[in-house]
Amino acid sequence: MAQQKVLVIDDEPDIRELLEITLLRMGLDTATAGSVKEGLLAIQNFKPDLCLTDMKLPDGTGLDVVRFIQRDYAHIPVAVITAFGSMESAVEALKAGAYDFVSKPVDLSKLRDLVQTALTLSGQISEPASGEKTASQPANKSSIIGESEAMQRLNATILKLARSQAPVFIHGESGSGKELVANEIHNRSPRAKGSFVPVNCGAIPENLMESEFFGHKKGSFTGAVEDKKGLFQAAHKGTLFLDEVADLPLGMQVKLLRAIQEKAIKPVGSNEEMPVDIRILSATHKDLENEVEQGSFRQDLYYRLNVIKLDVPPLHERGGDIELLAHFFLELISERWALPNIDLSEAAMSVLNAYPFPGNVRELENILERASTLCENNVIQPADLQLPETSPVLKTTEVMQAKIAAHPAWQASEVNTEKSQILEALEQTRWNRTAAAKQLGMTFRQLRYRIKKYELDDVG
Repeated sequence: MAQQKVLVIDDEPDIRELLEITLLRMGLDTATAGSVKEGLLAIQNFKPDLCLTDMKLPDGTGLDVVRFIQRDYAHIPVAVITAFGSMESAVEALKAGAYDFVSKPVDLSKLRDLVQTALTLSGQISEPASGEKTASQPANKSSIIGESEAMQRLNATILKLARSQAPVFIHGESGSGKELVANEIHNRSPRAKGSFVPVNCGAIPENLMESEFFGHKKGSFTGAVEDKKGLFQAAHKGTLFLDEVADLPLGMQVKLLRAIQEKAIKPVGSNEEMPVDIRILSATHKDLENEVEQGSFRQDLYYRLNVIKLDVPPLHERGGDIELLAHFFLELISERWALPNIDLSEAAMSVLNAYPFPGNVRELENILERASTLCENNVIQPADLQLPETSPVLKTTEVMQAKIAAHPAWQASEVNTEKSQILEALEQTRWNRTAAAKQLGMTFRQLRYRIKKYELDDVG
């Protein structure tokens, strides 16, 4: 395997020498430059696998280098070296496309971790041939289902974001798949071998929040009978996904901001900070800018989390994806319940395509799970979907006709027969639903839905 190459751009000879020695000890080939002009020439001639550039250079800034690489050599990760405490510069560099940043004075152990992770990324993405777009190939291999234009754009953006360490704020309606998007960013990144740790910020009691995030030492409070690792430690070398981040109380927001900026945590009851190497992804269905204006979310934390914003399209904006998702979920349901293949009638598919799905993908899955249990002969009809009657979609003549066709009069006797059979089995088993389901040759869940369907709950 060819020796990997790193380019260092810094106008201070001592810094260049220190970094070069560190990189050589890692078995890497190195080159150095002292200005933007020298650096851009070196990128073209040396063709590095990674570029490290100081932010402040005599003839420009590290941002000039970042933008040049993003435009002409997007396969090369670039990290910037910023002055201590200069988070604004670091965030600006990440927005411009930098892979990551490191602060002066340079912590060599952190630098080595950064270089190793970045070179893993560089090895995953080879230089594209002329006319090729790196985004178009892997994006099509996404595990996120959807072929609509909106989803193609989303997948292409996910691929780009996976090549960065920048915090990403994922915004979307409830049920639109924000956690799935976060997981995809993680799986496509060099951190994929590490853990993806999702946490619902609104589900943790406020008095336990610091311990859950940062861990605690034995005896630090009543009930702390042993040392415990927190979510930050669990996500070390991986990704921490903060879902519903707007629900964090203000006190915890301060501590979270410090942990992100310092890349270190202090467990409850400990006097020592512990370095952590994680990438932060966050999400909420709330308008976070409005939360900042209302004073319920810190502006400085907002800017730190919202380095890059990613919008997840709602299901009603995804064109033909509803049919793709419907067939995917039906296969999943059939496998999960050990049922024969479940089909959608054309009328039912028409209803789904016209429905606005306020609950998005999650609502579609729930609708199909319920319909799979209610349907006859393993074919879902419009009536089985049980969509809200108030929906204007269901007021159309076509849908109303489809509903009538779903259960014609000649089926009435069969429906009554099934109802009688279920009632008889329940009485024979003294309303033991598990035993009755077995006797009837159906799953417990199928029986439960039919009991509700035929309003038998009150009979027993």
